[in-house]
Amino acid sequence: MRSNRQMLCRVLPLALCLSLAFGVARAQETIHFEGDVPEGPNTFFFLDFEVPEGIVEIEVAHVHVPEDTGNVLDWGIDDPNGSRGWGGSNQENAIVGIEAASRSYIPGPMPAGTWRVTVGKAKIVPGEPAGYSVDVTLRTIATQEPQSRKPYQDPGALKNGARWYAGDFHVHTRESGDARFTLTIDEALDFAEGQGLDFVMLSEHNTNSGLTLYADAQAGHPDILIFPGQEFTTYRGHGNALGALDNVDYTIDTDGYTIAQAIEAFHAQGALFSINHPSNPLPDCRGCAWTLEVDPTTIDGVEVQTLILPGVEFWEDLCANGSHATAIAGSDDHRAGQDLGTFDTPIGTPTTMVFASELSVDAIFEGVQSGRTVVKVLGPNSPMIETELSGKRVGNTVFADQANLSVVVTGADGMSLRVIKNGDVLEVVQVSGDRFEHETAVEAPPEGEDRYRHELVKGAQRQSLSSYVWLRKADDAPGGGGCDCRTPGAEWSDGALLFSIFFLCGWWLLRHRAAGRS
Repeated sequence: MRSNRQMLCRVLPLALCLSLAFGVARAQETIHFEGDVPEGPNTFFFLDFEVPEGIVEIEVAHVHVPEDTGNVLDWGIDDPNGSRGWGGSNQENAIVGIEAASRSYIPGPMPAGTWRVTVGKAKIVPGEPAGYSVDVTLRTIATQEPQSRKPYQDPGALKNGARWYAGDFHVHTRESGDARFTLTIDEALDFAEGQGLDFVMLSEHNTNSGLTLYADAQAGHPDILIFPGQEFTTYRGHGNALGALDNVDYTIDTDGYTIAQAIEAFHAQGALFSINHPSNPLPDCRGCAWTLEVDPTTIDGVEVQTLILPGVEFWEDLCANGSHATAIAGSDDHRAGQDLGTFDTPIGTPTTMVFASELSVDAIFEGVQSGRTVVKVLGPNSPMIETELSGKRVGNTVFADQANLSVVVTGADGMSLRVIKNGDVLEVVQVSGDRFEHETAVEAPPEGEDRYRHELVKGAQRQSLSSYVWLRKADDAPGGGGCDCRTPGAEWSDGALLFSIFFLCGWWLLRHRAAGRS
């Protein structure tokens, strides 16, 4: 009996160890990739791996090798249905699970099938070795605590009334891999409110991972609107997708995929596409300057001011080639105003003013789409410009043979007001007084269109500028001849016609009955 017990005591620990080892083996599997970065024109390459049923979490550890070179690789994860996030050049491990994910990545169902690590060739130094090492760990037991997330819902109108609303269309939080790690959405909103803004667009790089965090943040900040979107980030230019809720493939210049296809995909979901910091000359900002070839008519907006960097010349050139792009601006703040670099500006500098019927996502969107914006270069306290062009306006175009171009300026005493036509200075007027008004008589061209805007200058520094409004002949108006068939006059005419018809029919019936009696 004693020998049996002794044998059992020896066997049980061994069995327990084997059981634990077997359990760990089933709970976790690691797939290793390593190799040289592929040569050739493709800017991205992919590492495919299979995910079986029952996996609840995936962790990707990645490095470029050797690590002491100047090479930089970007990292993202795709499941069989599309993107699960993009961390960019962030070297932190990426984790995707059912109820939690690391920053920049999207929690949710973990479908079985072919997943992939997306690797971007952000910077490959000629002549230096370029390789990668990646470990993909599949788990049946999650290691991350569940996160408080809710499906995105439009918050509706936070404020009523048609007026100018102040905002910043280019703000990052920790959901962007290059932002300060501790920068929460709440912190960004707190700072924006302190700057006097009414809305901010959270524009994370190639990911909508923050969408499911908006509900709680918006509830805690009922006076400032979170405008959805993302910064579409490529190696030959960045653009903001205003109002975008769904991710779009960002692997431009790979296997024939083009920027035109990406812009079309954003438009298909109802978003506007605006080019960011188009002329950024900073050498450490990879791909920030816009060098992609695009159809100008597909561009909905341009950042005419980002950080301290103007983009007005780029915008003018785009408009000269057929674009009706709205002027917007953004701070591109990644740190909520903390420890800013030499060329950085905090949230709200510059500011975009949008004339909207209310403070809601739809109203701000419509204001941008119709070109009712003003960019305040130095922030919300910069002077204000309100430009109007008389006549029938449809979107950002007025249809009239002759029109009155008027402007109301406030807070610009002593500054110079420039009237701009088609990119050239038409007039320069000295502003006097806190409130200043000026009018210019203009005529539509015989063919095509002219465009007009105003800007304020103090010395050599541009202070504020309006979006363009376009002018075409009255006969070019939708419907022809400048006629708006939905005007009140037309409705009354239709009503009068119907009344006349009924009256005549009634009169005929009465006469017919009277004739029958006789």
